Amino acid sequence: MADDPDYSLLDRGGVSAQIFFPRPDPSPTPAGATDHVVEVGDGVSIAARRYETDVHGPTIVYFHGNGEVVGDHDGIAPLYHSIGANLFVFEFRGYGCSTGSPTIEHLVADGAICGQRACEMLDADGFDGPRLVMGRSLGANPALEVAARVSGYGGLILESGAGNVGRFVRRLGLQPGAEIDRLVAAHAAKLATITMPTLIIHGLADDLVPVDNALATADLLTASDVTTELVEGAGHNDLLLVDPGRYIDAIARLADRTHG
Repeated sequence: MADDPDYSLLDRGGVSAQIFFPRPDPSPTPAGATDHVVEVGDGVSIAARRYETDVHGPTIVYFHGNGEVVGDHDGIAPLYHSIGANLFVFEFRGYGCSTGSPTIEHLVADGAICGQRACEMLDADGFDGPRLVMGRSLGANPALEVAARVSGYGGLILESGAGNVGRFVRRLGLQPGAEIDRLVAAHAAKLATITMPTLIIHGLADDLVPVDNALATADLLTASDVTTELVEGAGHNDLLLVDPGRYIDAIARLADRTHG
């Protein structure tokens, strides 16, 4: 891509100081899971946990939401296992057992590195099923980067996704100008390269990332297979509580339509 998005503009505009809420993760590795570390450069490492159920089943490479850590998914992984899917969760810099300090620029760039390393680790360990990339809330940003830049993935899932750069710009009140305009345009151009089957899961009562923002992000994709699951009565953080069956069934259907 000739004009790559310069996400550091958002960090200079103050996004990082306002939105990241890192916390440690002292959780031990649960039975049936393996912990991993990915070096992303400059002495920084990203922690990940792979919840394993079937080496021939689909694997969902997952980027969590803000304020969350790997260990928060110990109780969620069995839901994915119920549809035969492995769950491979990656953290952000400074979160859980990961090192460094979070920024939007690194959130996106680290996503591509982790997405590539996830495929390499899965290959090495004999996982030969289809691979999907998923981002929840702020994790939509690395997930979109993986979908656009990393080969080997057959599907994209955005849950309560906060991947709309134009929204960041408006939320922060950044002054319009040539650099910001180029960033928004380059981000849109990147998303337009994403052609894989995509699932958008969003709560209609989400007041943190309103559903219109999620649908605007979906409109930038060029995939012919885009499914939306808009859940009545669900907010930003309770989709699994409001309708877990609909949630996991939608993911299972997407997995059935993907290829690596």
